Amino acid sequence: MVSEKKYITIEDLEKHNKPDDLWISIQGKVYNVTQWSKVHPGGDVLLLNMAGQDVTDAFIAFHPANVWGRLDKFFNGYHIKDYNVSDVSKDYRKLASVLVKAGMFEKKGHTFTYFLCFATLLFIGCVYGVLTSDSIIVHMLSAAMLGLSWIQMAYLGHDSGHYQALATRRWNKVAGILIGNCVTGISIAWWKWTHNAHHIACNSLDYDPDLQHLPMLAVSDTLFQSITSKFYERKLTFDPVAKFFISYQHLTYYPVMCVARVNLYLQTLLLLCSKRKIADRGLNIFGTLVFWTWFPLLVSCLPNWTERVMFVLVSFCVCAVQHVQFTLNHFAGDTYVGPPKGTNWFEKQSEGTININCYPWMDWFYGGLQFQLEHHLFPRLPRRQLRSVSPLVKELCKKHNLPYRSLSFIEANVTTLKTLKTAAMQARGLLWEAVNTHG
Repeated sequence: MVSEKKYITIEDLEKHNKPDDLWISIQGKVYNVTQWSKVHPGGDVLLLNMAGQDVTDAFIAFHPANVWGRLDKFFNGYHIKDYNVSDVSKDYRKLASVLVKAGMFEKKGHTFTYFLCFATLLFIGCVYGVLTSDSIIVHMLSAAMLGLSWIQMAYLGHDSGHYQALATRRWNKVAGILIGNCVTGISIAWWKWTHNAHHIACNSLDYDPDLQHLPMLAVSDTLFQSITSKFYERKLTFDPVAKFFISYQHLTYYPVMCVARVNLYLQTLLLLCSKRKIADRGLNIFGTLVFWTWFPLLVSCLPNWTERVMFVLVSFCVCAVQHVQFTLNHFAGDTYVGPPKGTNWFEKQSEGTININCYPWMDWFYGGLQFQLEHHLFPRLPRRQLRSVSPLVKELCKKHNLPYRSLSFIEANVTTLKTLKTAAMQARGLLWEAVNTHG
């Protein structure tokens, strides 16, 4: 005898949005993932941010087909009453189905191997130049090669972190630790923690950590209200120090990007030393120690402290190109306040991202992230497939009157600087007002 279906409303579902009472729905079926959130491979932040909602589109974006069969053990017997799907979501799901049937998620090609060899050659060239030459010019060229190697390694780490580089989850994890922790010094655990949250809450001022850079940078005057970061669980204080720095951020933007790696190293250290539950903490710590062994040793091989400082600065400045690119993809996008909604997944990804135009022969330089919207909609899609998917995404945006912003590298820089300058002028007004008021 088939039991009668039990139904709850969306309003009932929304009540189950706490860490100790966490329900979600996928395609109208309700799942209790309270315990699963504690061991979720993508971290608990993703589930907590979308707790009490229908998360079908986000689930499709992040999970392969073989995961669907594992949902049954979380099913709590309820279905959503009057379950509705928007036209945008219907088309998004159709497109995702087409890509799956075409095998595009499995067609990884040899991209990872090619670029790993390229990055390794750059790294070897750097070491060779430092160890075998007495020329300061060669040493600075070696530093530049190290910066370029870090850029390519970061793209490979990004690919492995999204499980799109290699065939199995285990090998992607190994690649992430070797590339991220050992070679670049940036923990793959830290990257997953922040990056997955960024994908889910793209351009939410209080939920997306990639927009929370006070006191140095602010993309919206909403941040002047000292809002609370739901990610870091602390107030983003807009104090006099922040007012001062933000007032000149359009002038300090590029210099800040040149030393951005220092912040990433610090963030890695803070996370690995924190009490937060971290997957593979031991491996992440070991990999990070590997980096802080070989990198200081390499720098120490230079003949004097002047060259050593210059070497580090040059490598950081070259790598700044990548940090700039990361900000170009989102700083000038539309922002909002509040948690992400499962019912407007496509819309928020479209509104919060900016693509970078480039010729196919320049794809290596951008690591696939020039197709930022395509990547956000299908984060598991291998980067070699993004260009072929781009026309389909563009057509879907046009159909539903959604933005598909694709700018040249120069245009994206100009647009980002305008966004920063607008916020700077607003902050400057508040700064002068405070000075005149309090002397």
